[in-house]
Amino acid sequence: MANIAWCLEQKKGIKLVEPNNDLAKEYIKSAEETLFSLKNSAEDSNMWKATKKYYAQYLAVYALMMKIGIKSEIHECTIELTKHLEELFPKNTFDKLMKDKQLRIDNQYYLKNKEVTTNYNELFTFVLSIKEKINSISTPEIKKIREKIKNWPNKKRT
Repeated sequence: MANIAWCLEQKKGIKLVEPNNDLAKEYIKSAEETLFSLKNSAEDSNMWKATKKYYAQYLAVYALMMKIGIKSEIHECTIELTKHLEELFPKNTFDKLMKDKQLRIDNQYYLKNKEVTTNYNELFTFVLSIKEKINSISTPEIKKIREKIKNWPNKKRT
């Protein structure tokens, strides 16, 4: 698993960018579309169910990152952020994303065909709670989070 110091040093790792409401809206829309597709995918294989389940959550998380102005093109780094900014996310977001990311990898890349259990209401609540946070987070909160990232220990100074 990646750690924050490593993620901050990677070219495609954690970077502060301008907060972007439009991208936040597009990512949350994609999360909702993926969630809808998952709900209506009874005939899908375990590979596609795992992929949709993971991405519904991941895209919601990334939507909030865009709202704050945090870019990360490395999934492990985005997930690691949820651990260090846990006050922003539903309880156990880090653990859920790690578990569902591994399930997706096992089913998509290693064709293990592991059973995918989904609780649509729980996933819907997850996405909705992040959408609500996107709509309610204040400019001072965003500034505080961005300052926290700028001042993380072990950050390689360039």
